[in-house]
Formats: sequence, structure tokens, C-alpha cells
Amino acid sequence: MPAFISQPAIVLPDHKITTSEILDDIVAHHGDHPKLAVILKAVGGAGVTTRFFTRPLPEVGSGRGVEHRNHAAFAAANDLGREAARRALDAAGLRPGDVGAIITSHSSSLTVPNLDVHLIEGLGLRPNVSRIPMTTLACAGGIQALIRAADYLRARPGRPVLVVVGEELSTTYHHADTTLHSMIYKGLFGDGAGACIVSDIPLGPGLVIENNVTHTFEHVLPGSLDRYWSRLDAAGLHFDSTSKARRAAKDALPHALKWLGHWQPEWAAVHPGSEPIIDHVVTGLGLDAHAGRYSRESLAQQGNCGGASILDVLDRMYQSPPPEAAPGVAIAWGPGTTTGAVKGIWQHP
Repeated sequence: MPAFISQPAIVLPDHKITTSEILDDIVAHHGDHPKLAVILKAVGGAGVTTRFFTRPLPEVGSGRGVEHRNHAAFAAANDLGREAARRALDAAGLRPGDVGAIITSHSSSLTVPNLDVHLIEGLGLRPNVSRIPMTTLACAGGIQALIRAADYLRARPGRPVLVVVGEELSTTYHHADTTLHSMIYKGLFGDGAGACIVSDIPLGPGLVIENNVTHTFEHVLPGSLDRYWSRLDAAGLHFDSTSKARRAAKDALPHALKWLGHWQPEWAAVHPGSEPIIDHVVTGLGLDAHAGRYSRESLAQQGNCGGASILDVLDRMYQSPPPEAAPGVAIAWGPGTTTGAVKGIWQHP
């Protein structure tokens, strides 16, 4: 029984921030940093031209404390996610009452009740809709949500699943964070939300997952807890990493290739975590550099929006899709190092 994935709806906040503005902000607040030249080169060469923040850059960087930042981050995830969900439902011709399950992912705020409960009320979903809330998957959240949606449909066919991912990664922008990695994240991260419908009833042209366990992949790289992690203190949420983080995708990819087996991808939707990650994965899959264009475009125009980014990459593929029945893979990594991936084909009218 196939799982059909609708074209994702992507919603971005109002404040478009250029990399030049990020660089100017770093110079203004860290002009005496001993590694300033290295930082400016790294941020300027990260492959991001613009990203979108929910607030103006001076406000994002202000130290207003964990309570303010957490509230703002959740409000953004809720507002952006709700609008993305509405667009996804409208595009699929579904009413809120048609949804059998809602799967949410957001990692930039701690709120109880979670995003799923807020969206049930905000969208007018049925009060007995099934809920699968996910809060700590970060960059892997979008792919993991698609995997969970496929699992749900196998157990309860005929009940469309609404996937919503919302992130405000600008909440991790702190002037007090001065490591090289934290400086790079200032220029790499963006805010945004994405939503789509996953159904066992055809939704028109687009991505189709053959819905069995061999077509989805989940993996935690042993001994990788010291690569990426979040840290919460009185100032708010921080995102940290070590130099080992650069090898995360390289070390995890062989496990994904083993899972792919004889599956020969003709396209790849790769989480735009960085240009090196995109290039390494595309090459490792045996594809030419052109196959990574969707991911590079997403990275350049929106930065890394966490779990919502893979939905943006898929949206770009819908606008310029691979050939009919072309096999491929959508894959993302998150802190841990965790890997999530799905095999799929493209179905045309």
C-alpha cells in the first residue's frame, strides 16, 4: 500500500536577513575576537545568501532571557506551522475534519501542551484525532515525521496524516556565544515551517513511498553524543557542537547506503545542513553535482531551518520534478547523530 506525499506548503517569517547583515552584526559585537577573520570567512562561505527571522536582527540578538526567547520561539512555530498546515489542507482539497492524525516536530522551545495540541484547536481538527508529537529531532524532524506517517497509515489505512514542522532557530542567536561553531550557526540557521499531507489515497502527481518497513530507514550512530547538542540556561536555548560534527554525515552515510542496497537513486532530497553535507551525500549516492541543486537552493535562500528544510527541498522538487517513476531517496541527519530516510518514486499525471 503506497503512501502519497502532497506538495509541501512552506511558510517563512517576515524579516529577510542577508549574510552581509549577519557579518556586520558579528563585527559590531565581536570586533576584537582573535579569530574574527576566520569567522567572517566561514560564515561568508557557508552557502547561505539569505535567511528569514521572525524578528529583526537586533531583537533576535538581544539578551532577553530564557522566558522571553522560549515564548517567542513557540509562538513562531505555532503561527507559522498553523498557516503552513492550512495551505497544505487547502491544496489537498481536505477539510480539518478529514485528518486522521497530526504529526508535529519542533525543537526550539519547550511548551506543554505541545504544538500538536495547539494546532488541533487552531486548525479545528477533530478532538479525537491521533497525535504524534516530536520535540527533539531537530534537523531530522521532517523526515522522521514522514516515516511516522507511513507507519500510521499501515496501521490505520484511509485516514490522512497531517505533518507539520515549525522551527525558530534564530532563538539560538546569542552574542555571548563566541566559539567558531556558534558563530557559524549565526549565519547558517533560519526560521520557517512546512506542512504536507501523507495519505494512502493518491493526491495527484508527486512523491510516492512504497509503504513497507524496507522503504524507511532510522539509525543512531554509536558514540555520536558529543557531536551536536542543545544547551539551556538563563539566557535561552543554545546549539553547540565539536569539530566531530563535520564528519557526522560522512560517518553515518555508509549505514544508509547499506540500507539502500540495490536501490539506485536517480534523485536525492538532502537536508541542507551545509554545502559539504549536500556534496558528500550526493557524491556518495553515485549522483552528479546537479542532483544536489534543490538542497543548495534551499540552503542559499533560506538557510538551515531544521526539520522544515527537507520539506522545502521536496517542495522545490515538485516545482521541477524528476522523470516519471524515477527512484530516489530523501534523507536527513539530526543531533545524535541520527539518520532518517525514505525511498520513493515520482508519479506524474
